[in-house]
Amino acid sequence: MTAIGIAMTGSGAAVPPIAFDNHQLSHIVETSDEWIATRTGIRARHIAKGDRAVTDLAAGAARHALQMAELAPEKVDLIVLATSTPDDLFGSASVVQAAIGAKQAVAFDLTAACSGFLFAVVTAAQFIRTGTYQNAVVIGADVLSRWVDWDDRRTCVLFGDGAGAVVLQADDRDRLLGYELRSDGSQNDCLNLPFGGTEKSLTDGVAVSQGTYRPVVMNGQEVYKFAVKKVPEVIEKALFRANLTPEAIDWLLLHQANQRILDAVAKRLRIDGEKVVSNLSKYGNTSAASIPIALDEWVRSGQIQPGQIVASSGFGAGLTWGAAIFEWGR
Repeated sequence: MTAIGIAMTGSGAAVPPIAFDNHQLSHIVETSDEWIATRTGIRARHIAKGDRAVTDLAAGAARHALQMAELAPEKVDLIVLATSTPDDLFGSASVVQAAIGAKQAVAFDLTAACSGFLFAVVTAAQFIRTGTYQNAVVIGADVLSRWVDWDDRRTCVLFGDGAGAVVLQADDRDRLLGYELRSDGSQNDCLNLPFGGTEKSLTDGVAVSQGTYRPVVMNGQEVYKFAVKKVPEVIEKALFRANLTPEAIDWLLLHQANQRILDAVAKRLRIDGEKVVSNLSKYGNTSAASIPIALDEWVRSGQIQPGQIVASSGFGAGLTWGAAIFEWGR
């Protein structure tokens, strides 16, 4: 049996029209543009509104990716939506499927926080490699503005909303060259969005917990140390699987969490700063959306060219982290 390869043939992105910069943010919490920018590299973020924000953004990104790939929605077999903030706790991928007209596609949500997009890419790739499906749309979309404590300057300065997507297609040559995925639940308390309920008695001896989710909680120092140590390691492992060295990388595409993390990872891997993709100054940390939004911007600007090697890594809550090495285009 001939092995089935993976090609990444289209990208797309969608962000809310409302931009919220650091100066505006300083009116609601004690902070400043200088304080935020020097510590994170972020100068603005986009904020969504409405109860269908995730599905609307995800559908918009998917449409753009399909247009670039010149693939009709009816030809899509699989949709994987990576999100931690669905519009519906039962899942939002099926709503995206209906919105873009992908009538033949099976659709499901996947949750791995800021690593979610890469986890979703690897998941979709397995369906294609086995011959089960031919064409997949992988989306990363999050609206963390719903779950941020806007009185906590340690977290509210970081996050923004948006969606990004790629099209994966079966190909005679495999361009998903290597990957490595990891999880460590023992560090879950470093970054989480926990449920907070109150007890409701149903009858004698029977009670349930009812409520909603609390705002994002993060230990910034621990997350920084985790990312700076683990991300270079996981990229090196993925490169080993791809039989490549860091010198072969054309672009380093990391989860857009903090410019200091991007710089530290590049330095450890001895990758030139000009190869580091960074757009977090405009969008902040958009969780699962950050990698595909940045990828789409670099592709559409002509910076990432077909045939170039991209080393990508996501990292975040769970704690989860992973890396994928791929050649862009077909």
